Amino acid sequence: MARHAHDQQRRTRLPARLVPPRLVPAWPAPKGAPVRSAAVLAIIVVVVLAGWLHSSGRWPFAVDAGAPPSLTTLPPGVGKPIVEVGPGTALALLDTLLVKGKSSGSDYERSAFGEAWADADGNGCDTRNDVLRRDLQNLAFAQDSWCVVASGLLAEPYTGKDIEFQRGKDSSAAVQIDHLVALGNAWRTGAAALTPEQRESLANDPLNLMAVDGPANEEKSDGDAATWLPAAKKIRCHYVARQISVKAAYTLWVAPAEKAAMVRVLGLCPQQESLPSGYLP
Repeated sequence: MARHAHDQQRRTRLPARLVPPRLVPAWPAPKGAPVRSAAVLAIIVVVVLAGWLHSSGRWPFAVDAGAPPSLTTLPPGVGKPIVEVGPGTALALLDTLLVKGKSSGSDYERSAFGEAWADADGNGCDTRNDVLRRDLQNLAFAQDSWCVVASGLLAEPYTGKDIEFQRGKDSSAAVQIDHLVALGNAWRTGAAALTPEQRESLANDPLNLMAVDGPANEEKSDGDAATWLPAAKKIRCHYVARQISVKAAYTLWVAPAEKAAMVRVLGLCPQQESLPSGYLP
């Protein structure tokens, strides 16, 4: 009887394959899973918030460039800008400039801007030596001259290195005078319509001139802010502000890509001031 009961119990026991398995994860949860999940959630929130701000016009956040500077047209003449620009930020001044494409420039000639390094300000010295005297340190002058710079030290702004300048046939080109708004660029953005006197003033305005490393100047060529910026980043805000100031002083326009590049640079220094013409007291 006991054996019969035991056999009956064995017959009614569920086969092992039918016993419900324990609920075990297919693989162990990685230890960093909660952290990654939180990071993904944060990214999703940021993306959604940015999309809402953009669609509602609240992003990208507009920089307050301040009030536009005053612009006063001056009587014509060599050795003065066309427009006197009042104090203000370079960004605010940039917004006053016309934006349109460049002209072809196929008819550009350097002679359209007058004699190279003329004495436009009437101080008795040519413009190149004026700029060397302004930008170099430890100056020495040619014999019997208070104009001609024979040697000096340039704390070069485009590369950040020091250059020893020595006047001479084979050495002078180590330091060149850069037109911040290149004359070829100026011609293609409005200077072709200026008078010869206005173009000569533009070419010799100290605001538009800087003593720089010769190879860097040659690399720049006629490039604007969209195609060339100084390797030394700390000078870029000042560099772009001077370009904008020159274009405003001589009623030149900016190309769309040029303006976009200027805005990107000044986005890091929105309070960078514009500068007056170097002819003005």
